[in-house]
Amino acid sequence: MSNSTPKRHRKRVMQPTLADVAREAGVSAITVSRVLNSPDAVRPATRRRVESAIDKVGYVRNLLAGSLASASSRVIAAIVPSLSNVVFIEVINGLQSEFERHGYQILLGNTDYDLEREYQLVRTFLGWSPSALVITGLRHSDACRRILRQWEGPIAEIMELGEAIDLNIGLDHREAGRCMARHLVQKGYRRIAYVASRIALDYRAGLRYDGHREVLQDAGLEAPLLDMDQLSQFETGARALDEIVGLHPDADAIHFANDDLATGALLHANRQGIGIPEKIAIAGFNGLPIGRHVTPRLTTVVSPREAIGRMAARQIIARLEGEPVPRRSHDVGFILEVGGST
Repeated sequence: MSNSTPKRHRKRVMQPTLADVAREAGVSAITVSRVLNSPDAVRPATRRRVESAIDKVGYVRNLLAGSLASASSRVIAAIVPSLSNVVFIEVINGLQSEFERHGYQILLGNTDYDLEREYQLVRTFLGWSPSALVITGLRHSDACRRILRQWEGPIAEIMELGEAIDLNIGLDHREAGRCMARHLVQKGYRRIAYVASRIALDYRAGLRYDGHREVLQDAGLEAPLLDMDQLSQFETGARALDEIVGLHPDADAIHFANDDLATGALLHANRQGIGIPEKIAIAGFNGLPIGRHVTPRLTTVVSPREAIGRMAARQIIARLEGEPVPRRSHDVGFILEVGGST
């Protein structure tokens, strides 16, 4: 195994220094150091100017002092949007099993779907000189993207496909939305609603809605959207079912953004005596185990979550060990699993 971290195959970018921040802010390097180490000792206006300069130049503070700064790290940072959602727990399991097998440990961060929090986590984690970084999604703030592009270690952006900074492992969410919508249309449903939870934050659910809407529009059908302003959980799905019945009493199918919402709606329908799928069909996304144990069995799109984690880890390990990584992007695909709910 090589002791050095292979660089990504792109033009080398010089890492911004403390002097660069000072020059951009129009202050001394000592003032920048004070902002970093004793921010309360610096006037607020000066502190804001320095912090703005840090964001603009993409400076990352090295938190390893002295000789430790050049030491080979056995830590790989991983940033996910949720630690309460089983989807991301399975991704982490895939990452951890592969990394630990090669002697690496995970430094884990949770963004709560907040891009500013993601940026702060990236700044902090890169300051500890990890061997590599795994980050969920392809959307980042401008400041976050700037420091990611300047950092030279391997970066894997996971869970979706698109233009990536380095490595990309995921699935096509727009096509997953199309797939489920095509299934519902082919089954004969014509008044199909889409239900999401905080879609502005969970933008991958928005991509699936885009695909869903395209299929329905091509079929000459409307594509109403209900965006719930609560966490994506069983109770929210139950409430969503009641809202759809009230807002769209003629709806004959609901395409939920995930299985948590869909399962909550299905269980609520059973309690209310609403026939599934005779009265209204229910479909989800993710392929969570609980969907196979409810009655009727949930129709869903299965995403290979643990496989995404394992593949991302293997790509990073190959890069760290100096092995060729001929493909930067990997589409793991998905499976339509048809149950009795549609």
